[in-house]
Amino acid sequence: MDIEFRRPELEDKQLIEQYLHMKKMMGCEMTFGNIYLWSRHYGVTFAVINDMLVFKSSWGKNPSFVYPVGKGDVKAVIDTLEQYCAELGCKLHFHSVSEEQFAELDSLYPGKYEIEYMRDSADYVYELEKLVSLAGKKYHGKRNHINRFIENNNWSYEAITRHNLEDCFQMALMWRKENLCDDDEGKTAELCVTLNALRLFEELDFMGGLIRVDGEVIAFTIGEPLSDDTFVIHIEKAFSKIQGAYPMINQQFLQHACMNYKYVNREEDMGSEGLRKAKLSYQPVFLVQKGVVKVKHPISG
Repeated sequence: MDIEFRRPELEDKQLIEQYLHMKKMMGCEMTFGNIYLWSRHYGVTFAVINDMLVFKSSWGKNPSFVYPVGKGDVKAVIDTLEQYCAELGCKLHFHSVSEEQFAELDSLYPGKYEIEYMRDSADYVYELEKLVSLAGKKYHGKRNHINRFIENNNWSYEAITRHNLEDCFQMALMWRKENLCDDDEGKTAELCVTLNALRLFEELDFMGGLIRVDGEVIAFTIGEPLSDDTFVIHIEKAFSKIQGAYPMINQQFLQHACMNYKYVNREEDMGSEGLRKAKLSYQPVFLVQKGVVKVKHPISG
């Protein structure tokens, strides 16, 4: 079976977003900016099948798919993908599947598929207003960090524009040295995505903010709308030696640019104990659970 999967390019932005906007998406990966930037690292390709958008990437030696998105006949598309995989000699496999999507899949194919939710891949979603006000006992530590930052630094906030992108680029290169990215494959990939996000900031319709101390950029953040009520933060970089830099850029960007959204998705922790602790400390209102789906193995008698 010949399905023409191809790598997403900038000129595909309108087409892909047309499908992504057909239904409210909760997972951080379901934006064109995120898909485009990480497609090179994960070998992501896409195809439109029966008026539904399908993404494919590698899962070990075999392909893995994102659950089809669009207004077409989802069962017909899944049947097509099953046949496609059968001709490759493998079973159909999905990743980044939401609870709602698996419920639909299980109703279409009762008992055929099973899901394993991946805690490391769960997105952290927060009430945006709470991350701006930081009111109450639970945010006492965050307020202290921000207050110390304000007291100890000659600082300013700016929206990211074409006029200060280069300053962010240079800060990211300094961040790479400080965090020994060249010795860590994961950090290297993340840094490449960060630099490309800056390079293509306008083409990808990103939004961002930065903080300067004594005129030098010490923190910046980049994101984009995920849905009508949710904004997703893709990138956040700060010099950790400057106390309060991370909570400050988080609060300032949301306050200046995102107050018309109810929620902010700050993506997953990828299994990092430090990241998990930091993300939980901001008191998420819920996690977006995502899992991998595969055909159930028959129970041998």
